[in-house]
Amino acid sequence: MKKYIFILLGLTGAIACNDFLDQPPSKTSSLVVSTTDQLDALLGNYSTFYQMADRNSVYGTDDYGLPVELFLARASNFSMAAVEYYTWDIPNLPFDGRLAFWSGQFRKIFNANMVLQNLEKVSGDADVKAALKAEAHLIRAYDYLELVNKYCLPLDENTRDEVGLPLKRSTSFEETSTRDNLENTYALIEEDLEEALKITVPLVQNGRVRHWRGNAGAAKALAARYWLGRNDYEKALAYANDALAIYNDLVDYNTGMHYSERAPTAYTIDPNDPDKRKVVYLKFPYTHDNQTDLTDMLGWKEFYYFRLLYHESWWYVPSPELLDLYGRDTMDLRYRYHVVEGYSYDRGMTSPSYEYPGYVFFFKDRIPSGPTVAEMLLTKAECLARAGDLSGAMTTVNLLRAKRLDSSLPASRINLSASTREEAVAKILEERRREMPFSRRWADIRRLNTNADTFDDVALSRYFFPYTSSAVQSSEPPVTYTLPAGSRRYAVPIPNTELISSDGMIEQNKY
Repeated sequence: MKKYIFILLGLTGAIACNDFLDQPPSKTSSLVVSTTDQLDALLGNYSTFYQMADRNSVYGTDDYGLPVELFLARASNFSMAAVEYYTWDIPNLPFDGRLAFWSGQFRKIFNANMVLQNLEKVSGDADVKAALKAEAHLIRAYDYLELVNKYCLPLDENTRDEVGLPLKRSTSFEETSTRDNLENTYALIEEDLEEALKITVPLVQNGRVRHWRGNAGAAKALAARYWLGRNDYEKALAYANDALAIYNDLVDYNTGMHYSERAPTAYTIDPNDPDKRKVVYLKFPYTHDNQTDLTDMLGWKEFYYFRLLYHESWWYVPSPELLDLYGRDTMDLRYRYHVVEGYSYDRGMTSPSYEYPGYVFFFKDRIPSGPTVAEMLLTKAECLARAGDLSGAMTTVNLLRAKRLDSSLPASRINLSASTREEAVAKILEERRREMPFSRRWADIRRLNTNADTFDDVALSRYFFPYTSSAVQSSEPPVTYTLPAGSRRYAVPIPNTELISSDGMIEQNKY
């Protein structure tokens, strides 16, 4: 089995060095796949699939904050890419040479297509083939959904003929790289979802949550996420209920979360100022301790599907608005364990000192992005609220809050209530931000700005310095940047390297 993993990764690794849409692999990396064991080994290597480097999700929403005072405290902490994503730049972002999201997602799609293309050619049990086929469709649906939520406009009656994505159904490098229209792109995702929903592999096997492979719970949860994004609350509710019927275990932060057992990290701040010099200690959650050992990440039992958002700069900077949603109160255990006060010291802001928190989940660079039990409860609650079932909506969201707030609080502090549909939806959306900052906010803003309701629209704005392609002009007065509902900037610019390597076949978004 290890031999097959090595060979297959050698193939995909060779492709990774080239453009994923157009450059064929070298002859020396070709491989004749002959058994289902080889295909199973490919899908079983979760390191190929679990991590997603998506700068737009990190920087592009109101969950991220870069106050001018924070930037001035140590400008070197913040790359030009961070500034450009933060201000929804159009001219400069296509030339971000380190952007790996587009190629990374298409790499996963290529691997899924390798399975689908070879299933009928290999030996093996028919039931095993059926399971691999459904799992490959799940992977392709998941990664195309991530791509369409970044590089394309939201789908509605007015955008059906807008450009979508290159639709790759095979590993053939002769297949076109031209972007299909948006309606056909969503149609492929729905086709893949229908195939993925045929998965019968259980999520829990031998008492263990097996979320790093395709499973029935993952398929139901992804379908709920998809239909919520399409503002079809009836279908989203049905699939969320299906997922919760399969699995609904939550981590109780009162008993299942704790600080690291390592000694608190010490930082000497203002070391050259005798009047201010002191040693401060930062407390991290236990999930922070291991960067390369995935034990705690794989052990997070709320996943239906193990996927993580990755941030190479190691600082998810929470906006003042996000911090205020927690009430900056450690009685909300998500604030206690995930918001590390004074995290700026870890990022070098010690001389002179500047204190600002950071959001931490797994180590400093990764947070959950795959569907979880918490997400399904929040999806169910929102769908019930939009349908007018306020009691059901509040009961559902309070199941989550009981596991996230300090149990010593009175019930009136833990449990939310609402007297109108609008109030219920607003409170549940706030809970989504507390529970899933960064990872789901961009997709949420897109759907909120395109649904039939107007009370939940989100207009984004930033107050930051002007800048050029190479430097922030911090000596100039700050200006206001805006991203209103309906902006074409909700489709992120495609990397210029992809446009060039496709010989002009891939079309840039129009703004």
